[in-house]
Parts: sequence; structure tokens; C-alpha cells
Amino acid sequence: MRNDAYEPITYETEVAAREVVDAAYKVHSGLGPGLLEGVYEVCLCYELGKRNISFKNQIVLPVIYDGLELDAGLRCDVIVNDSLIIEIKAVDKMIPVHEAQLLTYLKLTGIRLGLLINFNVPKIKDGIKRIVL
Repeated sequence: MRNDAYEPITYETEVAAREVVDAAYKVHSGLGPGLLEGVYEVCLCYELGKRNISFKNQIVLPVIYDGLELDAGLRCDVIVNDSLIIEIKAVDKMIPVHEAQLLTYLKLTGIRLGLLINFNVPKIKDGIKRIVL
């Protein structure tokens, strides 16, 4: 187990998470539900850029297996400030595999905080789940 497992999330990461949630609200109010994930990702990244928030999107995450680093086709939607992962969905209902996917990304990157955001909801507050390792 990691030594920092019980350390609080840094202030800077918490501020970034609040900004991401605010940006998600803005995107959702502008577009509403019913579009593809990629549309929401592009618009959310645009909002983050407007706010001068450092991010990378569609990051390839290698899997370490049998001592080898393998490209298994895993792609993380957005990583903010190298300290927050955003996994974007546009689904009718969140299912456990969506949360498991974000947990896997957190473990593979060593990042402790993730936001699972489903834009296909009437109220975006019902589509945001925070996950901390």
C-alpha cells in the first residue's frame, strides 16, 4: 500500500476539481444531454483551456504485465494538472464497470483523485461521481 494513501488531496487538486465541476456544469447547460462522449470531451477541454487549466486528453495508458509495458488500448479521457483524472460518459445509466474503469486508471497512473462525469442526465449534479484512492 502507498504511504500517501491517507494523505489529504492537495489544495491545488481540490481547486482544479472544483473548476472541472464548474466547467462540466457550463458544458451541460449549453449542450444538454443526448450527445456523444467525444462532443462533451471537446467542449469540456475548451472550457478548461479558457480557464487556463493545464490538461492532456486521450492519454495512452500502458499496462505492465509480466514485467513488460504493453499498449492494451487504454486511453484516459482527460488528466488535469497531472493530479486529477476525468472520465467522461454519455450513458443512460452508470454501471459498476464505469467506476472500475476510473479506478484502474487511477491505479495505473498513481493519481489519487478522479471524477466520473456522465453528461447524459437531466441534472449534471446527478452525473458526477468523485473517486479517491
